[in-house]
Amino acid sequence: MKPRRSPASITTFCVCGRVVERPVNQTESINGNAATMLRVPDQPLHTLKAYEQRAQSLLSPDVWAYLHGAAADGLTHAQNQQAWQSMHLAPRVLSDMAGAHTRTRLLGREVPSPLLVAPMAALRLAHPDGEAAVALAAAAQGVGFVLSGQSSQPHAQVAALLRDEPGRGPLWQQIHLHGDADLNTSLAEEAFAAGFEALVVTVDAPVQGARDAQAEAGFRMPAHLIADRRHQPTPPAVRSGLCAGWSAQAGTWQTLERLTKQCRLPVLLKGVTHPDDARKAEQLGCQGLIVSNHGGRILDTMPATAHLLADVAACLSPHMTVLVDGGIRRGTDILKALALGAHAVLVGRPVIAGLTCAGASGAAHVLRLLLDEFEMAMSLCGCHSPLMAGPALIHRTALQR
Repeated sequence: MKPRRSPASITTFCVCGRVVERPVNQTESINGNAATMLRVPDQPLHTLKAYEQRAQSLLSPDVWAYLHGAAADGLTHAQNQQAWQSMHLAPRVLSDMAGAHTRTRLLGREVPSPLLVAPMAALRLAHPDGEAAVALAAAAQGVGFVLSGQSSQPHAQVAALLRDEPGRGPLWQQIHLHGDADLNTSLAEEAFAAGFEALVVTVDAPVQGARDAQAEAGFRMPAHLIADRRHQPTPPAVRSGLCAGWSAQAGTWQTLERLTKQCRLPVLLKGVTHPDDARKAEQLGCQGLIVSNHGGRILDTMPATAHLLADVAACLSPHMTVLVDGGIRRGTDILKALALGAHAVLVGRPVIAGLTCAGASGAAHVLRLLLDEFEMAMSLCGCHSPLMAGPALIHRTALQR
């Protein structure tokens, strides 16, 4: 599973009871971020907000701006959270909860919970153990894991850590849709060979958004950090047109259609927010959609995903898998998303905060907090299982928006 290395070049770390090898970085510092192999908080952290505050104190300002920043004025990023918070639940009492559970079905497979870790680039910026730590933390909690194409650790090695883990959630690979159709097919084939179970194709970022905070902080991605540079866009040969030619070389519906026909994995389109795009994606062979505004990191002033989810879910056939991300910070948010038509949710920034504070243990604790709150919300609302969540769980004032 792991290549042989000399004893001087490896060390070990413990992830939720499992000892894993990883390469030693002599400085254990990335881009000036004083990352340490194990960060144990001075005082216990009990909320996602506490993890976020602690993480900000540990990261350098430029790395914080990259990992946790948003586009332009950050309006969409803020509204993502506010939308879930302003939506009211309509609990039912005296329900028979014997045998209640969090299991659900995604892409035809039963999974332990409707929670997945969203794809996030360059996690070694937050902690030297990076994607491997988050992947194993997710598996230990029965949570799905979506590996970013811009991972700071080799994709096949991360997949090998999880493939045979009992009780794990889904294991998916994310890529951006490139204008080069052959490259898309090659990346999809490698994901299949590595043991990933689905391909998440991001389509809402053909160019970068206005990252003001990131620019002001002076962040620059270390050239060595991305494990597979093919996942990063190639500069355009002709620098003319919109965004100096970057827009012209982006993927299109025709590129997507070729990928869905050739890919041996189920394809889920990430970044869909309009019902017409959702219908077209289904027509072209996608098996699932992720309603996402990229966490408010690309196009500011978009609506919150909580306000977009129901319309997208309603226009699709029953066999389509629908997920949502953006602003999920409480277990009640998960239940609200299921009630509005999602089959599962993805969470990103809180996991980075947990990883930053305490490595794999911190990431696992953040996921555990969300799952515990989700079970509380199900119990208090009389919801027997995720598949039974429906619009009746949302107070009519929220549905009348």
